[in-house]
Parts: sequence; structure tokens; C-alpha cells
Amino acid sequence: MKKIFALFAALILLPLAANAAQYKEGTHYQTVKKTATATPEVMEFFSFYCPHCASFEPLMETLKANLSKDVKVKKNHVNFLGKAMGPELTNAYAAAEILQVEDKVTEIIFDKIHTQRKAINGEKDIIDIFVEAGVSAQEAKNALVSFPVKGLASQMQRDTETFQISGVPTIIVNGKYKVNTGSVKSTEEFIALVDFLTKKND
Repeated sequence: MKKIFALFAALILLPLAANAAQYKEGTHYQTVKKTATATPEVMEFFSFYCPHCASFEPLMETLKANLSKDVKVKKNHVNFLGKAMGPELTNAYAAAEILQVEDKVTEIIFDKIHTQRKAINGEKDIIDIFVEAGVSAQEAKNALVSFPVKGLASQMQRDTETFQISGVPTIIVNGKYKVNTGSVKSTEEFIALVDFLTKKND
């Protein structure tokens, strides 16, 4: 698994080209639920404490740029890495989504943990991150304890449990298919596989 993520991080990101590859269940993807979501979506389960997730960010940005406009790309932070700070950063990511600064907050947190090698310890550090992202300290404090944020953070944990996520990054497509990332060997093939699964309707 580490090898494929190192490959992703090193690749020059290419635009999606037509790909006629036939993707097979059990090799390229697994069916993890019987029913799919009503509309196409891609959900990335990740943790700010996961170095592979940090390396995965450019690939996910390229994926979003190449999927159909009707496909919603979402991120789901998991609690099981980072010890006590795992749930705290799930809550912080939920707040970032509600405040619509998730891209900025994600970039800042990954940079602090994996580039600057700085620890994030508690509410003050989290609020400082929101301030760096352009949110006032008071607005960040209010969001972090708000009902919508707590609800969204709880939903992330439920989704983690529903899909039995034990490692990250993990990609779930249409709430039904789990991508076997180790089965693909290029950025282009990864995007083509996810695109194929968003359109799969059986």
C-alpha cells in the first residue's frame, strides 16, 4: 500500500484521457453495500495524522477536476488516528466544512503536522488554525461547539463505522464501492476507475 501512495505522490498529474480498461470486482474494487446513493458521490476517508493522506491531496484535487460536475466529492475525517486529538480534528474539519473554509484548513493542518512537524494540542491550536484560514477566533469558537458541527462530526464517525474503515486513505464511491487503490498504477488509471464506478448502476 505504501508503494502505491509513494507512486501517486511522485507522479506528474495528467489530465484524464479516454480509458477503455475493464475494471473487475474483487480486483479493482469491492462492493461493500447493497444499495448505492441516490446521486453519484466520492467519499475519501482520511486523517490529518496520515502522511499518505497528505500525499494523496494533489491526486484528489486532480480527480475532482476530471469527474463529471454532478459527482459530489466529500471528505470524511476518521477518529482512530491521533489518539485524543483524532476526534478533536474530526470536529475541526466538520467546523471547517460548515464555515466553508475546509480547503484552507486542510492545507494548514497537513502543513503543520507533516511539513513543520508541529503538534496540534487542544482548542487554542485549533482556533489559531482557523484564524490563519481567515476566520475570527470567536466565529471559530462558536462553530466548534455548534449543533450542526457536532452533528456532522458524529455522522463522520457513523460513516467510518458503517463502512468498517480501518485504514486511510480509503475511497468509497456511490456509498457502495470501495476502490482497491493498490490495483492501479497511474493517476490516469485511478481517475478512470473512480469515474467508471460513479457511473456504475448495477
